Amino acid sequence: MLLIMSIYILYLESCIPYPASCILYPNPLSLQRKKSEIMKVLVTGGAGYIGSVLVRQLLNKGYQVRAIDSLKFGGDALYDVMLHPNFEFMKGDIRNAADVDKALEGIDAVAHLAAIVGDPACKKFSEEANETNWDGAVLLFNKAEAAGVKRFVFSSTCSNYGKMADPDSFVVETSELNPVSLYAELKVKFEKYLLEDKKDSPMCSTALRFSTVYGFSPRIRFDLTVNEFTRNAAVHGEQEIWGQQFWRPYCHVDDLARAVVLVLESPEEKVRANVFNVGTTEENYNKGMVIKEVCKVVPGVKVIYVDSSEDPRDYRVNFDKIKNELGFTITKKVPDGVKEIYTLLKTGIVTDSFAQKFRNI
Repeated sequence: MLLIMSIYILYLESCIPYPASCILYPNPLSLQRKKSEIMKVLVTGGAGYIGSVLVRQLLNKGYQVRAIDSLKFGGDALYDVMLHPNFEFMKGDIRNAADVDKALEGIDAVAHLAAIVGDPACKKFSEEANETNWDGAVLLFNKAEAAGVKRFVFSSTCSNYGKMADPDSFVVETSELNPVSLYAELKVKFEKYLLEDKKDSPMCSTALRFSTVYGFSPRIRFDLTVNEFTRNAAVHGEQEIWGQQFWRPYCHVDDLARAVVLVLESPEEKVRANVFNVGTTEENYNKGMVIKEVCKVVPGVKVIYVDSSEDPRDYRVNFDKIKNELGFTITKKVPDGVKEIYTLLKTGIVTDSFAQKFRNI
């Protein structure tokens, strides 16, 4: 895992305007630029797939960051930031009131990512999903509000749209929500709590409906469509595609994390009690299109297509709102993510990409 972190630092050097070593020792110019406006941000789920990327982006911009995580999947993803002078880690659970109180001390903004993530995980651990994704989220919000936290950003999902009524259309933020899994149901439920029940809260709250994520992260996962297809193609030389016709929007983990930072830095009047799809309209793919991108990078892949109409999720998403209102644009596309994962696997540094630690169930 430490070797993976070394690769991540090299990777970051190609993505940020100053050396990746500033992850441990912040760029003084960055700190000076934000000195009068630095906020202390709590990242829940900070050791997770998206959270560990967000932590680094915030530190790189000069924020003070506290991460809370139950370490359900370990804490390896944060090893290299533990000595950062602006970072602190707290092992805790958002379902525990005492943990939440401690985590919120001195905090200006919350980026709430902690959750049981994905349809399969929520189905398998349904009780824990309800306790974390609903009870814990409400507890966190209410205590943050009482503590005087200024901003609250919630990581929701485009899975809330479920299945499009018109297969040729694109859903937008005002489209009807049609959750078809416990995961999406709980996201929709908490969105409603934020944007309707608590819309007049003194704390400025925003929901971000994330596209399906992919790409390299310090807490690498191989159970996500783009990463999984690339892994299977690289390791086994083949991939089964069940229901190639089903659509999803995709967005790189770096860009999803960037959207959280953007919301934290946007004027309150633009984001208060608001919701944004996060991604770009051009990055809607069906599964057949994803595997074609994989085959352009990984040679000699055998693709086995299996007819299926079992997946009730099928949606294409329009992302004009976040682009037009906040100026959000992506920096990477699906082919970039495929190349990242393939490059990682070719090094041989991941000895068993099918290990439990690389997936959520």
